[in-house]
Amino acid sequence: MIRIKTEEEIAGIRKACHLTADMFNELIPKIHAGMSTYEVDKLFEKYITSHGGTPAWWLEDFPGSVCISINEEVIHGVPSKKRIIKQGDLVSLDVGINLDGYISDTTHSLLIGKVSPEVAALKKVTEECLKAGIEACKVGNRISDIANAVYSIADAHRYGVVYDYCGHGVGLDVHEDPSVPNCPFRGANPRIKPGMVLAIEPMINIGVPDVDLLDDGWTVVTCDGEVSCHEEHTVAVYEDHTEVLTDLNYKK
Repeated sequence: MIRIKTEEEIAGIRKACHLTADMFNELIPKIHAGMSTYEVDKLFEKYITSHGGTPAWWLEDFPGSVCISINEEVIHGVPSKKRIIKQGDLVSLDVGINLDGYISDTTHSLLIGKVSPEVAALKKVTEECLKAGIEACKVGNRISDIANAVYSIADAHRYGVVYDYCGHGVGLDVHEDPSVPNCPFRGANPRIKPGMVLAIEPMINIGVPDVDLLDDGWTVVTCDGEVSCHEEHTVAVYEDHTEVLTDLNYKK
């Protein structure tokens, strides 16, 4: 069931999302080569808890505050003292905050130091995919319009678009209906309506679209070991516009 949010609920979700944006703006400059993903996780955990929230992923028993996925890791990378960030890495940080029962969800992929031209191009295209998906998320369109907008850009660059995982409704729970795929699909294809709050999140691979789940039960990796990029925003749909709630440059 798709949960249409009231303005009061969207206000609560917006507050959680703006706190998440503030957190990224403060912490992104502090992430560098030589850090362990455990150290990064603790930076975010401290920020979240010191501002009155809790990491949203704790609601799903994730063993960390942030999903930290490096290079071939697509999503749900588990923080570890042994996993060290290196020069040239692409590091995806997927974070949500539970603030008084309202949930945010956003991902930013960071380029650490000098990366290869191929990885830089992947990040640029993934950002374009996210922008196109958000532009297609408007009243009267269907979820497939978001999926097709993302897929058409990635496919034009001959990238693999992950199909096993997708975006989703969000705000009152971490994962809500509807599913928001990033590629053509069969099945439920609801029309986009005012009051929907969605997490739109392209997951784009340099190589094939296929992925595997590691033995830790969380970390998803590309089948061919090629680099993957993940970008995500939480958006709220209104009759005449769509608001990017997790925009790092939101108006205060």
